[in-house]
Amino acid sequence: MRWTLKPETNPQITSKLAQELGVENTLAKLLANRGIETYEEAKAFFRPSLNDLHNPFLMKDMDTAVARIESAIIEGENILVYGDYDVDGTTSVSLLSSYLKTIRPNIATYIPDRYDEGYGISFKGIDYAEDNGISLIIALDCGIKAIDKVAYANQKGIDFIICDHHRPGKEIPDAVAVLDPKRSDCDYPYKELCGCGVGFKLIQALASKRGQTIDDLVEYLDLVATAIAADIVPITGENRILAYFGLQVINQNPRTGIKAMIQQVKKEEFTITDVVFIIAPRINAAGRIKHGNAAVELLTEMDFDTAVKFASEIEKNNTDRKELDKIITYEALHQIEENNEQQNFSTVVYSENWHKGVIGIVASRLIETHYKPTLVFTKSGDKLAASARSVKGFDVYEALEQCSEFIEQFGGHKYAAGLTLKEENYQKFKLKFEEVVKNTLPSALRTPEISIDAEICLTEISSKFYRIMKQFEPFGPGNMKPVFMSTGLRDNGYGKKVGADETHLKLNIFEGTNQTTYNAIGFSMGDKYEIVQKKNAFKAVFCLDENNWNGNTSIQLLLKDIEEEAP
Repeated sequence: MRWTLKPETNPQITSKLAQELGVENTLAKLLANRGIETYEEAKAFFRPSLNDLHNPFLMKDMDTAVARIESAIIEGENILVYGDYDVDGTTSVSLLSSYLKTIRPNIATYIPDRYDEGYGISFKGIDYAEDNGISLIIALDCGIKAIDKVAYANQKGIDFIICDHHRPGKEIPDAVAVLDPKRSDCDYPYKELCGCGVGFKLIQALASKRGQTIDDLVEYLDLVATAIAADIVPITGENRILAYFGLQVINQNPRTGIKAMIQQVKKEEFTITDVVFIIAPRINAAGRIKHGNAAVELLTEMDFDTAVKFASEIEKNNTDRKELDKIITYEALHQIEENNEQQNFSTVVYSENWHKGVIGIVASRLIETHYKPTLVFTKSGDKLAASARSVKGFDVYEALEQCSEFIEQFGGHKYAAGLTLKEENYQKFKLKFEEVVKNTLPSALRTPEISIDAEICLTEISSKFYRIMKQFEPFGPGNMKPVFMSTGLRDNGYGKKVGADETHLKLNIFEGTNQTTYNAIGFSMGDKYEIVQKKNAFKAVFCLDENNWNGNTSIQLLLKDIEEEAP
C-alpha cells in the first residue's frame, strides 16, 4: 500500500476556523481539506438544509420538460417512465412514476431486459410505447447518447424527455428536453447528481408549479439516497443534502418496499455504507438475475405484506448473485494466470458463459487482487458486452474513447463504464486497451493508495473528538471517512490474530511513554502480526469506529495498514 499524507492547508485558515468553531485544530484541518474554510461554510456543512438545494429551473431544458409534462397531463396523454435496470435506474423510475401517479393514474413504467435489450433506451421499448398508445417517454439514467433511438421515436410521433447524468457525446439527442447537468451548455451549479438526483430535480420543478414545497417531497428521498450510495457519486453539495435527509427517511419512515427489505436484514440503523452493501445489492440483484421490473414493483408497492413477498424473492436473487459472483471471479483469476497476464498493465478477460448480470461486480473483485484497470467480457447476442472498472486516478472512459475504433457502443463515468463490440474485434481491442493503459497510467497509480487526512497523537482521540467527527457523515466520495496516521506505537503484549482462520489482527496499542491503551482491529491483516511481535515501534493508518460489545460502547481504531518504523 502507498501511504499519501494530504498537503497541509493554510495554517492561518485552520487556526481561525478551530477558534471560531471551538474545535481541535485537527478537526479544522479535516474541514479545510474538504474546502470548508469559513464559519458559515462549516455551519452549512454540519447543518444540511433542504432550503440550500438549487433552483431546478437553473438546469437547461427544465422549463421545457415541465411544460411538456403538464401539457400531457392536461391532454390526458399516456406517459411512459423509462429507466435503466441498475439501482440508479430503478429508483429513478420508482421516484418519478410514484410522483406522477399522485397527479393522474395512467402512468406506465418500463425497464429494458438486461439480456434481450441491453443498456439504455431500446427500439423494443419504443415499439412497446407505440403499441400502447403512449405519446411521451421520460427516460431516466440513460438516453444521453441515444441519437438513433430518439430519432426512431420521433418518426413514430413519440416525444422524449431525457433525464441523464452521464457524459454526453458530440451530439445531443433530438428530444423535447434533455436534462443533464454534464451538458457543456448547461449552467446548473452542481454537476455530480446521479440519475435519480436529476429525476428528483424534475419532480421538484413540477411540484413548484403545483404549489408544493420541498417539504412535500421528503418522502421520495429514501430513493434518492439509495441511488446516490449505489452509484458512488460524490457526497458533496446537493448530493450530501439529499443523502443526509434521505438517510433520515430510510431510518425513520421508509417506503413500504425499503421497509420490507430492512426487515429481512434486521439492522436498527443504516449508514450510507450500509445502503451500499445491504440495500443496493438487493435492488441490483433483481435486474442482474431476474428483471429490473421486480425492483420497481418492490419500491412502488404500498401493501406491506405484498412488499415482503417481493423482498423475499429479491433476497433469493441476491443469494444467487453472490454464488455466481464467487464462481466467475475464481474462473477469471484462473484465466489471468493461465494466460500469464499478471504483469500486464490492464486486465481484460472473457468467457461466453459468464453471467452478464455480475460482470461489473467481478471486475471490481479482480481489482482487489490485480490492481489495474479491468474489463470483464461475456457473450451478449451476436456481440460481446463488457463492464469496465478502474483504479483511483485513472479515467477508464477516456481510455475507452482511445479504443473507439473497435467498439460498437460505450458509455459511463471515470471509474465505471460499459461497452459492446463485435467478437472479431475482441483481441484487437484487448491489445489496444493494454497499450493505452501502459502509455497513460502513471507508475504511482499502479499501487493502491491510502490517502491520509492528518497525522495525530492518540491522546487527541476523545469522545468529543469522535462525536464531532461523526457529524461529517454521510461519508462517501468527496467526503470520505477521515483517515489518520500515528507513529511511535507499540502493542501492550496482548495483541493476537483472531477469526476462525486467524486472518484478522486485534491489538491493544499505546503511544510512546503514554501507557493508555487503545483497542484496534485490522480486518484481513493477520499477516502483519510479525511486525507487532518484534515489539519495535510501528506506525499505523486507521479510521475511528465505535465498538459495541456486551452493552458497552467504546472508540476503537479500525486499522488500514501498519508498518515497522526504523530503529
